[in-house]
Amino acid sequence: MSSRLASISVDLDSLGHYCRIQGLPESLLDERARSLVWATAIPRYLELFSMVGAPATFFVIASELADPRLAPALQTAARAGVELANHSFSHDYALSRRSRVEIEADLRQAHDAITSQTGVAPVGFRAPGYTLSSAMLQAVAALGYTYDSSTFPAAPYWLAKATVMKALSVLGRPSRAILDSPNVLLAPRVPYRPSLEAPYRRGDGPLLELPMAVTPLARVPFIGTFATSMPWPLVEATFRRLRHDRHLNFELHAIDVLDATDGIPEALARQQRDVGVPVREKLKRLRRLFTWMGDDRERVTLADAAQRLSGRLDG
Repeated sequence: MSSRLASISVDLDSLGHYCRIQGLPESLLDERARSLVWATAIPRYLELFSMVGAPATFFVIASELADPRLAPALQTAARAGVELANHSFSHDYALSRRSRVEIEADLRQAHDAITSQTGVAPVGFRAPGYTLSSAMLQAVAALGYTYDSSTFPAAPYWLAKATVMKALSVLGRPSRAILDSPNVLLAPRVPYRPSLEAPYRRGDGPLLELPMAVTPLARVPFIGTFATSMPWPLVEATFRRLRHDRHLNFELHAIDVLDATDGIPEALARQQRDVGVPVREKLKRLRRLFTWMGDDRERVTLADAAQRLSGRLDG
């Protein structure tokens, strides 16, 4: 059994959330586009996980359980060994700026909805837009969760997001996303026990923080969009830069296994350039990466990673 771990997680954001990020009206989406996550992306991921024998974690936006097709898809995933985790109820990008009471109500509503409709009680959380606050982390801890996986200390991502948000504002299409505190850029890039008063610092909180993968020094983000759309030699070299990390937390989105031919509106596809990569190429790349992760690491869900790492950090 390897002492190093790898986890694959997928945020199940539907296309409406990408419209909000890009400042586009959700009326662009027809019925097919609105259902792509549960009708197309989830089955593709499950086939891929089965093919390479890897477990995974799905982060669920609970308000989308209003569509009766999502719960059965998640139940199928859970039976296949996929962990179901909490990605908030509303997926409000500004949730971290709400009061502790408001945040706790949203997270509790999400927890209860996921539990009642899938039969699985979440033990982990990821913030909308990766943006944490003290009030949010305290709300996660109040649920008794064992881990949070929201910290994304990627300098290139933070700078690119700031640039895009500014450009959209100039174009009169303000994004619904928010920019995280620059403090995130100084957060540990390895698993740590956070301070509930300052989530991006080490402390004595009752849960573990599992940051998403970024490289040492330059902190280049190693996530699904990067892996499916950047030149392959760069992807491979970046993967090798993470070879000494005790936990590789590889984060993806549902859209990472979709392409323009799946029914994504042209106006959105122009903004989400990664959907221009053919899905067969995306799946080929992900299959290779998932296999590599198992060559010298044990692949586990985030819940299992938190349990295993907790003892090491406290020892």
